[in-house]
Amino acid sequence: YFVAAVYLMPLVGGVLADRWWGRYHTILWLSFGYVAGHLTIAFFESPAGMIVGCALIAIGSGGIKPNASAYAGDQIPKGNKPLLERLYDLWYWMINVGSLSSQFAVPWLYEKYGPRVAFGTPAAAMALALVLFLLGRKQYVRPPPSGPSPHGFLRVLLDGFSGAGASWGERALAKHPADAVEGVKAVFRIGVVFAAVSAFWSLFFQYGSTWTLQAEEMNRALGDYTIPAGQVQTLDALFVLSLIPVLTFLVYPAIEKRVRLTALRKMAAGMFIMVIAFLITAAVEGELRAGHQLHVAWQIPQYFFLAVAEVLVSVTALEFAYTQAPASFKSAIMGMWFLTFFVGSLLTGIVSALRPFQGAGFYLFVAALQLVAAVAF
Repeated sequence: YFVAAVYLMPLVGGVLADRWWGRYHTILWLSFGYVAGHLTIAFFESPAGMIVGCALIAIGSGGIKPNASAYAGDQIPKGNKPLLERLYDLWYWMINVGSLSSQFAVPWLYEKYGPRVAFGTPAAAMALALVLFLLGRKQYVRPPPSGPSPHGFLRVLLDGFSGAGASWGERALAKHPADAVEGVKAVFRIGVVFAAVSAFWSLFFQYGSTWTLQAEEMNRALGDYTIPAGQVQTLDALFVLSLIPVLTFLVYPAIEKRVRLTALRKMAAGMFIMVIAFLITAAVEGELRAGHQLHVAWQIPQYFFLAVAEVLVSVTALEFAYTQAPASFKSAIMGMWFLTFFVGSLLTGIVSALRPFQGAGFYLFVAALQLVAAVAF
């Protein structure tokens, strides 16, 4: 429920920023929820403290997830597409620096110093981030919120379904300006692209569940040290950190000399590469079910292809969402992007609960689902 809330709240935060508060103030004000949430979990060791703390963190996510990436895009001069691409590569790289460091640091702090230090440390880190954010306030480009509008998304949408006219567009144009109607159409075009990506995330989230369970059945010895099954998933962040500069500075420019590399082409390639990751996973699972003892290093190829797919889809989608969204909907569209994470995690839960196949058959089944989604995309 917490993860679901974290990925649903960006839709609320995006609308707040676009319509009323603006991106700067939405990020600033709701970020205090992040700090307060971690402090609540750190100092109130009870079920109530956990629930309240998680709720505050989810509210903070609603402010940061859809708005910080869009606000970063606002700082890039209009029309400078190469710089915008570079920005979102760096953005995703930094997210994975944070992810990787937290996966190592927080469990270690919890083990050594207890929950107060473990959960208090992210609160202190977020407070420091807010101080840095405030220090630059006079230098930011701040697009103003559009404010309540008679030509807002819902009004245009509903008016298109009512009144006289041969089509939805003609009915909407009878009451609203062309740019407002085109804005709603753009939201739906982007929404169709995002819908196909939801299946991608349902497979992606397997690395924190079924892939970890697979690792538990493997030999995880590294000399005298046995790698915890849950720590194997740090391979994803490690690969992402190394792949982003390689793809950005070497692979993409080489491909661009032969083929125009659009955002949608990158995302399509990532969708198909995810199929490869799960075919490898199925092969590993087949060997385990046959009774062969495998070292956990056999999971490295599937993590590599997972990371390649993630960089191609997720990094590119941030750029795609920002460039395709109308100015008055940019944060809301970012919120829509995080909705695909929510739907993906929901699909993961449904497929895992039904488990129509066991062993390697399960991974082949989800690989087939991803292949269908990639073709549809």
